[in-house]
Amino acid sequence: MKKALLIIDRGSREPEVREELERVCSLVKTKGGYFYTNYCFLEVLPPFIEEGLRKCQDYGADVITVMPYFLYPGMKLKDSVRQTARISKDHKLNLVIAKPLSYHSMMTQLVIDRINCVKKDKNIQHSDLDCDILLIGHGSSDKNARIAFEYTIDSLRPFYRKVEFCFLELDNPNIQQGIKLMIEDNPKVLILMPYFLHKGAHMKRDVINDVNEALTKHQFKDIFITNHLGVDQKLVDLLIARASEVEDKRFLFQLAHPHTTQT
Repeated sequence: MKKALLIIDRGSREPEVREELERVCSLVKTKGGYFYTNYCFLEVLPPFIEEGLRKCQDYGADVITVMPYFLYPGMKLKDSVRQTARISKDHKLNLVIAKPLSYHSMMTQLVIDRINCVKKDKNIQHSDLDCDILLIGHGSSDKNARIAFEYTIDSLRPFYRKVEFCFLELDNPNIQQGIKLMIEDNPKVLILMPYFLHKGAHMKRDVINDVNEALTKHQFKDIFITNHLGVDQKLVDLLIARASEVEDKRFLFQLAHPHTTQT
């Protein structure tokens, strides 16, 4: 059986995003044992979902696992699932759709890894329990996205003096408000973690601009910013685990219903 895995990303015009997705696909193919892996975009630029699925077919895939590459169960995730389900039904595809990256302990460990890296690189001597952490999320009008983000925040709180969150847009507190509130609590050191998958426009410009603007208003010096999530073997392992969950269910379904196709 020739298995394909298709990642659905939101989409970006930044070349770094495509580079990161290509690296993730290569790692997933090698470690996950897929015949074919590729990515597509929900919006902004092609390849869009229908083209991505068609490429899987053209490459000879018998079954397709679709991985919505989103950190939150928000509007973009729902839109990608709806589009995929409609295309699957129209073209009678043999596919399953995996869960997104939220609500998994691996996301907690990825954030801890990014914090540990900046502590090492900047020679931050404070123990974790003396560090204050501010995660910067994108923000969403969907309350489920915020709940999922808060789940990750709560999972980090036992490890640090204080862990809070803020948003780039669409929700509050915004970045300037978040930094102000953290500094008012007199931290020994403040570490900012941009909770973004890619080095897209938000990471390259928007987040950095908002952080710099906030810092010009405060006289606090011991503040550092980590890298975004990017390409990481733990993230690849999580992606494969999410895919395996639905693939195992498909296998069991087909054993019980050998003449029925599950989508």
